[in-house]
Amino acid sequence: MKKHLLGVAGMLLVAIAFSVISWVSPVQPKFQVKTITEDALYQTYVANKYKSIHLQDAGLSEEVFQKALTGYYNLKNTGKAGNGKSILTIADFDQNSTKKRLWIIDLETDSLLLHTWVAHGEKSGGDLATRFSDTNDSNESSLGFYVTAEIYRGKHGRSLRLDGMDEGYNANARKRAIVVHGAPYVSQATINELGRLGRSHGCPAVPAELSDQVINTIAGKTVIFINGSAQSYASKYLNSHLAANAVLSDKDSTLTGKNTELAGRI
Repeated sequence: MKKHLLGVAGMLLVAIAFSVISWVSPVQPKFQVKTITEDALYQTYVANKYKSIHLQDAGLSEEVFQKALTGYYNLKNTGKAGNGKSILTIADFDQNSTKKRLWIIDLETDSLLLHTWVAHGEKSGGDLATRFSDTNDSNESSLGFYVTAEIYRGKHGRSLRLDGMDEGYNANARKRAIVVHGAPYVSQATINELGRLGRSHGCPAVPAELSDQVINTIAGKTVIFINGSAQSYASKYLNSHLAANAVLSDKDSTLTGKNTELAGRI
């Protein structure tokens, strides 16, 4: 009987030992390694840029900034925009003309160089632009990405030609003579008189007293983005994954050198 009990006890000990060996704690490790995608890094990069330039304080939304920045990198990566300047210009026609809705940004120094008014086309709407066209003689503004071209002197004085990058939205900019120029109706005096800015024939006209400064700053194949949600707009340059690749492949990019730092935050 005693031998039988000892045998049973031995079997129980073996069973308990196997149970302990095979048991896996349901508690997860305190620290886990998470895979950080290029897109996640890019989102963090855009957010940091937006904050460092203090664009929220200047009235530009992060969503519009991300669109513009994405197109900027994709245009640079394809060689359509020049490599000499890191200038990005944004006009947000979702905002009323009485607001300063033009931002000129130096992405190399993370600084806002100029924040001022910009006019839209007279057929695009009154104080707010609600219609857009790329048709000749429409006198409407056109949405999308542009690259600045040559400086010339015309009926509006010193002006800057633009080449539209988006087929179906602004590709006729040169044929339509859509240019950056100064205009006296882009002023506080006009707002006081009319309750809105004056309007152009489709050009992104700027204050006359700032036109030389604007043209000198953005000339040289830099990128302009005109935003507006009243018209359905799509662009191949809004591919954020390609923009992320372009930034990550830049050996001088601050994003490339911060992968480890960002990994600790995600």
